[in-house]
Amino acid sequence: MNKVTFDSDGVTLTGDLYLPEGRERAPGVVVAGTWTSVKELMADRYARRLAQRGYAALSFDFTGFGESGGAPRDVESPVRKVRDIHNALTFLADHPAVDGDRLGALGICAAAMYMADNTAHDPRVKSLALVAPWLHDPAICEDAYGGAEAVAEKIKIGREARSRYDETGEIDYVPVVSGSDPRAAMPYDIDFYLNPARGGIPAWPNRYAVMAWPDWLTYDSIALAPQITQPTLIVHSEDAAIPDGARRFHAGLAGPNDIYWTQGTQFDFYDTEPQVTIAVDTAAAHFGRTLR
Repeated sequence: MNKVTFDSDGVTLTGDLYLPEGRERAPGVVVAGTWTSVKELMADRYARRLAQRGYAALSFDFTGFGESGGAPRDVESPVRKVRDIHNALTFLADHPAVDGDRLGALGICAAAMYMADNTAHDPRVKSLALVAPWLHDPAICEDAYGGAEAVAEKIKIGREARSRYDETGEIDYVPVVSGSDPRAAMPYDIDFYLNPARGGIPAWPNRYAVMAWPDWLTYDSIALAPQITQPTLIVHSEDAAIPDGARRFHAGLAGPNDIYWTQGTQFDFYDTEPQVTIAVDTAAAHFGRTLR
């Protein structure tokens, strides 16, 4: 693994570049994970496995997260994350160990939305793979977050938090995950995020910027599908997050596509076998067919 840095519209981002052994000018894949995550949670794991299968794979921390620069910190901004993915691809395309004409993108959970968004507007991406994708639109958000009134309230408090930040520079944070704090973005005890042997690591601060709610809850990733003509693979499970979103997205894709249904919960795809190996092998085979 090589620690790398690159520019994203004036912000220095930090990433981990995994290169395959004994291969020059390998096809490249940019990898990113769940909302609020740092690269160590799951993106590194997938990037490392892809390198073992012959791909130059880049995982990185988004602007304001982990080892990367930028402020405000830990704000889930779809627009900012799509921009960072675009610039990560620029870095990867220009790397001497990478064949810049053979670039793919792999998004896990929420990064599926951001990878899809960039792919819809970036012809450099020749192949897209989405693992346990969280793909939502406003209607799905209402189902996921307790109905229209609950969503409207989150948008309201998010806008108030944004106004406070603009006026004072102070950021309102709540936990990403907590079974005891009802304000948490995910008000449940989720072992992956709370267990230090899994995702509850020091590099991940478990904090959610309240100002992010409006952009998150009004983001429409389902509408992106008809704009994506590149070959697209979805790996998902009926027991993972919002499979109906994956089905609707898959149905709207404009290019060659496949959806592979397997078993496992959402969090199994982050760090648990056999789900990780199944997802990596299926994605690697997809890239093998489409990044020739």
